[in-house]
Amino acid sequence: MGNAVTETTDHIVVETAEKIFADLADAQSINADKTGNWKAPLWRALGDSGLPLSWVPEECDGAGASLAEGFAVLNAAGRAGLAVPLAETMLAGWLLAQARIASPEGTMTVAPAHPKDRIALAADGTLSGRARGVPFAQDARHIAVLAHSKDIAVIALVEAAACRIEHGLGLGGDPSDAVTFDGVTPLTFAVAPQGFDQTALLLMGAVARSLQIAGALETLLEISVGYANERVAFEKKIAKFQAVQHNLARLAGETSAALAAATSAADTLANATTFDDAVMLEAAAAKIRCAEAAEKGAAIAHQVFGAIGFTSEHILHRYSLRALGWRDDFGNESHWAVALGRMVAARGADDLWPLVASR
Repeated sequence: MGNAVTETTDHIVVETAEKIFADLADAQSINADKTGNWKAPLWRALGDSGLPLSWVPEECDGAGASLAEGFAVLNAAGRAGLAVPLAETMLAGWLLAQARIASPEGTMTVAPAHPKDRIALAADGTLSGRARGVPFAQDARHIAVLAHSKDIAVIALVEAAACRIEHGLGLGGDPSDAVTFDGVTPLTFAVAPQGFDQTALLLMGAVARSLQIAGALETLLEISVGYANERVAFEKKIAKFQAVQHNLARLAGETSAALAAATSAADTLANATTFDDAVMLEAAAAKIRCAEAAEKGAAIAHQVFGAIGFTSEHILHRYSLRALGWRDDFGNESHWAVALGRMVAARGADDLWPLVASR
């Protein structure tokens, strides 16, 4: 199955990521390690490769990779069901780079990750507000924050230890925390570029999560087909049963649809100069379609595996639950459906078909 992102980029970056994931993020090994000792060598290898700061230009102490290359890495991370804050650190570095703020070493995350949360910067230089569902906040050393000072968007770098973090877990078992910024003084901050707002941050996050969901579905399809060709029931492999074949075909269809939507949105964003209506259409549609595919695809995969797929010892949940959990980050499908509807209504009926047909 072709990947529209990796086909248009230098393969070196994504191949480096895939090799690290294969060597240090094997799902079976991680599932068997209840102590979490696998995280340190994995993150060290990622840091040495420069992948966490892929979207940070060299003048801001980053790797200077293109958006397309970074998107390809995120798709590969989804295929690996990666349970470290690679995507979050990449997004945080990208956000800081918008204001030409240098990225620190180590793990980072980005806030807010929920459309209704708003962080304010007071005249005395302190932040206030609370952000919900911030991924990996408890594991992050720094948080890149999009705040507002009156009507001006401001990007700030905050030390995570200075914030009050209420630990939580997402559906996939990864940290999803509430962060209170009241009285916190940023290490540094700068005014965001003109036209950059919270919607832009959410659109970028939505595309990132769409690519991860699509990647997780690719792995769900691969292991489901493999299991169906091995599992024997009533003296024949279950892949020979028409009902199972039908379900696997549906899973393949959902995977293809998610991958097509996610990579199309990534290509659009990688080639855009502003967060215009075309980016909104592609990113919102991708998040909606990938969320739908995650729901249907996870159900099919678990049905193929039967009871064994629901056990904690099996690797299936590493992909299915993360795909389901990623639906809520940076706006769920309901949020983007409403936003997309409002955009279409504002443009008027006569502009809808030309906008869609131009994609």
